[in-house]
Amino acid sequence: MDSIIFDLDGTLWDARKTVSKAWTEVVQKELDENRIVTEEDLRKTMGMRLYDTAAHIFSDIDEEKRRMELIKKCSVREQIRLAKEGGKLYEGLEDALAKLSTKYRLFIVSNCQEGYIEAFYEYHGLGHFFEDDENPGRTGLSKGKNIKLVMERNSLKSPVYVGDTEIDRKAASFAGIPFVFAAYGFGQVKEYDYRIERISELIEYL
Repeated sequence: MDSIIFDLDGTLWDARKTVSKAWTEVVQKELDENRIVTEEDLRKTMGMRLYDTAAHIFSDIDEEKRRMELIKKCSVREQIRLAKEGGKLYEGLEDALAKLSTKYRLFIVSNCQEGYIEAFYEYHGLGHFFEDDENPGRTGLSKGKNIKLVMERNSLKSPVYVGDTEIDRKAASFAGIPFVFAAYGFGQVKEYDYRIERISELIEYL
């Protein structure tokens, strides 16, 4: 193995508290001053691309164009808040990244909008651990294709993908690489190559 590609939400951090506040600000301004977006609402969308997230969060809105307008406004607002407030890093993350980076090349591929990974880097100061990252907001591609894209442009021969959802497992399978299931995250996955209960276990496994 020469490298590790990480998912972000549910794998490196839990940003739901900050994101839910940002999205609530948008829906209260645009839809209903009493409406809120909860952390549980966001949990149900983890791993989804923006289109599917919009369909879930705004299922009461029939017009697709309006749903997408709202979700894009939510994304802009969340990036502003995340850059100022950050999210909750999983315990032992920075130490694990520091140790792993001495042996492996590290990357991020997340189903987020452009600017989200950058907000993670900006607030928590962890960007120096990662050589490259990708997301569908920039490429328009699926997670599996983005993993392959990162592999190709960085000449990765034998990476693993670390994530917490079935979407992550399928993406790793599409890219033809082993999947490490982050069982402490948001999803439930029945099949995996490795399973970790905390981020620091990666050091022991790899």
